[in-house]
Amino acid sequence: MEYTDILFEIHERTATITVNRAHRLNAVTRRTYYELTDAIRRAGWDRDVGAIVLTGAGSRAFGIGGDKDEKKADRVDNGIGVLGNGIEELQTAIRDVPKPVIAKVRGYAVGSGNVLVTLCDLAIAAENAEFGQVGPRMGSVDPGFGTAFLARTIGEKRAREFWYLCRRYSAREALAMGLINAVVPDDRLDAEVEAWCREINERSPTAIAIAKRSFNADSENVRGIGQLAFSALALYFGTEEAKEGGNALREKRKPDFVGKMYRGR
Repeated sequence: MEYTDILFEIHERTATITVNRAHRLNAVTRRTYYELTDAIRRAGWDRDVGAIVLTGAGSRAFGIGGDKDEKKADRVDNGIGVLGNGIEELQTAIRDVPKPVIAKVRGYAVGSGNVLVTLCDLAIAAENAEFGQVGPRMGSVDPGFGTAFLARTIGEKRAREFWYLCRRYSAREALAMGLINAVVPDDRLDAEVEAWCREINERSPTAIAIAKRSFNADSENVRGIGQLAFSALALYFGTEEAKEGGNALREKRKPDFVGKMYRGR
């Protein structure tokens, strides 16, 4: 696959996959999801790769979710009633490849960016990182790993707080919750991630693969929950209520979700 939205490189048994859309704060489109999925699988099944790093270009954002210029309704496969922009495929790839996937986080990790941090095996952040969810502010939600697995990671009360209030949390707060593994000064992030990868690459690949499968088995039911819920979400995206978040952002006004709640159903 020819990549236009991401960068892919392998160095000393570590594959680094970078969302290369810094001009959009690394917001993702349908194509970005497909490219990320291809790159994760490519690295994950390469015998010469021991660890995978997922990051965003620039210093301002790991990722801020879906690109606001791409309508949510365009993410649905017509006639099928399921999400078609590769969200589930990317999540499945991160879970299924037999290599640790490490999130290297600078700047904003919000929306689907926060979900990816949650889903990665490990996460290391710079001190300038910020975490949070924006779905209910925009007429969206990740009703699988983004919710249920987040609750397993940081606890039910905190996970509900993330989604119901859509607040932002510092790297230190995220560390205290258990969302990430480590926080380092901004200028030390690359070196810290490289050090973690070197340690992983010295370990038994088969033992790590078995460990990852074992960890995943305990939460595999979340995949089924997500598959059902994403179908419902695809239907929701066609409503006036779901469209209101993006419309309000583009028109620079406060959204009126309640006023649109019963229209277009």
